Amino acid sequence: MTGEQFRVLVTIEKGVDPQTVQQSLPVYSGVHLVGLVDGLDEGWMTLQETPADLLMIACAGYSERVLFLIEGAVKDDPQRPVVVLSNASTNGFVNRAIEAGAEDFLALPETPDRVLFALQKAMARKRGAAAASGGALCPLICVLGPKGGTGKTLTSCNLAVALARGGGGSVALVDLDLQFGDVGLALGIAPELTIADLARSGGTLDGAKLESYMAHHESGLHVLLAPTRPDQASAIGIEFLRELYSTLRRTYDYVVVDTPPGFTPEVISSIDSSSHICMVGMLDSLSLKNTKLGFETLDLMGYENERVSFVLNRADTKVGITREDVAMIVGRRPDVLVPSDRQIPISVNEGTPIVLVGERSEAARSFQQLAQLYLDERTRGDKAMVHAAATNGSGPHARKPLLSFRGRKG
Repeated sequence: MTGEQFRVLVTIEKGVDPQTVQQSLPVYSGVHLVGLVDGLDEGWMTLQETPADLLMIACAGYSERVLFLIEGAVKDDPQRPVVVLSNASTNGFVNRAIEAGAEDFLALPETPDRVLFALQKAMARKRGAAAASGGALCPLICVLGPKGGTGKTLTSCNLAVALARGGGGSVALVDLDLQFGDVGLALGIAPELTIADLARSGGTLDGAKLESYMAHHESGLHVLLAPTRPDQASAIGIEFLRELYSTLRRTYDYVVVDTPPGFTPEVISSIDSSSHICMVGMLDSLSLKNTKLGFETLDLMGYENERVSFVLNRADTKVGITREDVAMIVGRRPDVLVPSDRQIPISVNEGTPIVLVGERSEAARSFQQLAQLYLDERTRGDKAMVHAAATNGSGPHARKPLLSFRGRKG
């Protein structure tokens, strides 16, 4: 990148020493400083009047006004990266800034060489993203089961492998059961690096970094494993998960998230970041009661019903509850019925999904059917987008925003 030329506008929040900022700026012929502006409002006005390839914001620490400026600058020109310099940094502010659209975050004072590297990296990422598929986010399927033991991990693993083998392109599976995750066991993968290691690594999260923490399965599936000990779960925060899901959805063609039981803050954050929900229930009264409550909770959160699929596990078990009873209790019929199969627990114990070892079995076909629902929907969505663009220049409407665990929309 030594021959790269770009124009940089620097805006300095009141309370930040301009000399400290100037001493951190690189002395490099490829970086053309088009302005050093005192004040965020003045910086925004200058940005509207002065052509710039990159915006640098120097701030004193956590600032909602800085976050507002980042969001406005990114919305104004998505191809113009934003880099933040801060006198003080907290993990919360770093993640909020990245979430708002900043490409990088550096703490003052900083060396000119490191600032130059951050600027060049930010420009390279933006230009690389522009040259890619336009930055569209892939489907993220959140697998839920309000009651434990319904087969969420079984469903997540077989769904992800079926997508990977069924033409879904690159597929990522995240084990969000942060205390007792079993995805590694179900897939026969020994944990080397986990989601806790990624969360503790710090710095900017991008596709290349993410890939280095993923385990690879023989099916082609990429897996981000759960922590190896329950006490490591505290390393994973809500802001980190938002950044993680955003990066995953820009990097892969499909993302599947295996969640723990209940609507914990981490699960709600995952729902909030998802495009689809797969609810898993079983033929017993306790599971069906909790499944009904799960659907009601999603409805209260504003999640569109057509984005939710319902998988009934062990659907042929003779326990005195019929499929008609299920529809009456839950309020909807299952989309996919997974029958009981003695080979399923064997496949779990051996660490090989049923869709690989018994792909002609009824159980495997059920999981393949589930994967096909998402493959077909994406195909329909792509066709609808092409048709909309050809007729009126606009794509299909996005789903309405969900209620986050902090209680606000968006």
